[in-house]
Amino acid sequence: MTREERAARVLAILEERFPAPAIPLDHGDAFQLLVAVILSAQCTDARVNQVTPALFARAGSAAAMAKLRADQVLPFIRSCGLAPSKAKNLVATSRALVAEHAGEVPRTFEALEALPGVGHKTASVVMAQAFGEPAFPVDTHIHRLAGRWQLSRARNVDEVERDLKALFPRERWNALHLQIIYFGRAFCPARGHVPAACPICAWAMSAARAVAEAKHGSKPPAKKAKKYARAGTNPARAGTSR
Repeated sequence: MTREERAARVLAILEERFPAPAIPLDHGDAFQLLVAVILSAQCTDARVNQVTPALFARAGSAAAMAKLRADQVLPFIRSCGLAPSKAKNLVATSRALVAEHAGEVPRTFEALEALPGVGHKTASVVMAQAFGEPAFPVDTHIHRLAGRWQLSRARNVDEVERDLKALFPRERWNALHLQIIYFGRAFCPARGHVPAACPICAWAMSAARAVAEAKHGSKPPAKKAKKYARAGTNPARAGTSR
């Protein structure tokens, strides 16, 4: 099977399992999505969704956040990983948005990635989910699964992004990156994975890798898989770190 044939079969399975993937981070506008994505680094989406309602009630816009100090933001996000540095970045980013973009989130990768605490993956999520621009954010799930499914050599996130963009239609990128994340959470976790029980790894993973993972595997997360496979289920609520 060629890489292109493998990608087509993967896409068909993902479309069947997760036909309408929901955006996992709760937000009201582009600024709130940007904040939520910054918070999601080394933190579960579920945890982010727990802390942002109170944070946004206090400062739900760039103008409001820019008036706060990092130590005033920190109590709202303390349960998120890397909270002190995130608090500083949220304030700095908000002040940059007010000073340079009239308080609005810019719609270009270059401008987004110039903001404090905003890297390419964060910018890609905002471009895709807030503005509908074709992008393929690569998180730990996608990086891992691209290697398992032999869609990329997966040596780094840049390589994975390039390979997946070449394999899948541009108009599918925004939904597809969410479908892969949801599939990974439900069927293809980092630990306790049994390749033979995975709807994709069972045929897409190399024999050598399957043997290696099977030696260290355990029972597959059957309850999660059954739960998340139901139409309309949002796996992000269970949450895994990025």
